Amino acid sequence: MSGEAFARTRHSALEVLRIFLRLGLSSFGGPIAHIGYFREEFVVRRRWLDEHAYADLVALCQFLPGPASSQVGFSIGLLRAGYAGGLAAWIGFTLPSAMALLAFATIGSALGGAHGAGLLHGLKLVAVAIVAQAVWGMARSLCPDRPRATIGAVAAIVLLTSPSSIAQIATIALGAIAGLAWCRGAPARHDVHVGIGVSRRAGYVALAAFFGLLIGLPVLTARAPLPGIALFEAFYRSGALVFGGGHVVLPLLREAFVPNGWVGDDAFIAGYGAAQAVPGPLFTFAAYLGAIAKPAPNAVAGAALGLVGIFLPGLLILVGMLPFWEAFRRRAAAQAMMRGVNAAVVGLLGAALYNPVWTTSVNSTIDVAIALACFVLLTAWRAPPLLVVVAGALAGTAFGMTAT
Repeated sequence: MSGEAFARTRHSALEVLRIFLRLGLSSFGGPIAHIGYFREEFVVRRRWLDEHAYADLVALCQFLPGPASSQVGFSIGLLRAGYAGGLAAWIGFTLPSAMALLAFATIGSALGGAHGAGLLHGLKLVAVAIVAQAVWGMARSLCPDRPRATIGAVAAIVLLTSPSSIAQIATIALGAIAGLAWCRGAPARHDVHVGIGVSRRAGYVALAAFFGLLIGLPVLTARAPLPGIALFEAFYRSGALVFGGGHVVLPLLREAFVPNGWVGDDAFIAGYGAAQAVPGPLFTFAAYLGAIAKPAPNAVAGAALGLVGIFLPGLLILVGMLPFWEAFRRRAAAQAMMRGVNAAVVGLLGAALYNPVWTTSVNSTIDVAIALACFVLLTAWRAPPLLVVVAGALAGTAFGMTAT
C-alpha cells in the first residue's frame, strides 16, 4: 500500500498497541535486532510501509540522539495512527521490559543458575538470526547494483575497524555523499510520501521543547535542588546526549548516578546485567535506576520519572525533524543521497551482525547450528518470530545444561 493511502486513512491506536506489545514481549537482542523484528513485522508481513521508506526512517533515527529502535517504532505508530499511534507504539514496546526491570529492582534477579544462563544465551542466538535476516533482505532490496553494493561493503569495513558512534554517523554522511555522486541514474521514486502527518509548526514546537528542557532543567535543578527535578534532569540529559544506541547511554547514566551516591556501583552493574535479559529497548534500564535511586522519589514513581526522562528527548527531536525530513526526501538529489545512505545502513547492520551480535553470542559449533536453524526458520519457513524466539530459548537452555 502506498504512503498516500495511509495519509488518507488512519487506523486504530489499539491495533498499534497490541502489535507493539507483542513485539515488546518478544524482541530480544538489542536495537539492531529490534530493527530486524520491525522490518519483518511491518515491511514484510503487514506492508505498512515499503523497504525504502523503512530504511529512510532507520537512517534518520541513526542520525539523531536517543534510542534508534524506539524512535523507529514511534515513527511507525505515528504513520499508522497519528500521535496516539506513536504513543501506543512506545508504550507497547517499552512497558514489558520496564515492568520486568521494576520487578528486578524490587525482588532481585530471577534468572540465576545454569537454566537462566542457557535461556539468555539461546535468546542471544535468536538475535543473530534476526539480524542476519534483516541484513539479507535489506541488502537484496537496497544494494541491487555495483555502486550501492560497494557503498554498503565500504561502510561495513569502516565500521568493523572503527565501531564508534561517531564513525556510524560519519559513515552514513559519507554514504549520502557517495549516493549523490554515484546513484543519480536510478529511477526516481514517486511514492516517497509516507504520510507521517507532523506539521512544521509541530516540528518547531518539539525542537523548542527539546532544547528548552536541555538548557532549562539544569538551571531549574541548580535553583530548586529537589530530588525529583534532579533525577528527571539526569535522565533527560543522558537521553539527549547519547548517539549510537542503548549501550552508549550506560557511561552517561553511571556518571550521573554513581558519583552522586544515588545508586551504588554494584547495584548499577547488576541492573545492567538484568537489562540484557529482557526484551525491548535497553533504555528501560532507567526504570531500574529510578526505582532504586536514593533518596526519594524512587520505586514506581522513580521508575516512571526515569522512563519519561530518558525517552522524551529522543522522541521530541524525532518529531521535530520529521516534517523537514519528509520535505527533503522528495527531491531528486535527496533521493540519490538516500540511496547511498540506505546502502550505508545495510553496511552498518552487516558490521553489527558480526560485532557485537555474533562475537558476543556465538561461542561454539552448537551455537552456529542453533543460529543457522533459527535463520532457516525465519527465511525459508517464514515462521513467526515469536515461535523462533521460544525455540531458540529452549535450545539454548537444553544445550547449556548439557554443556554444564
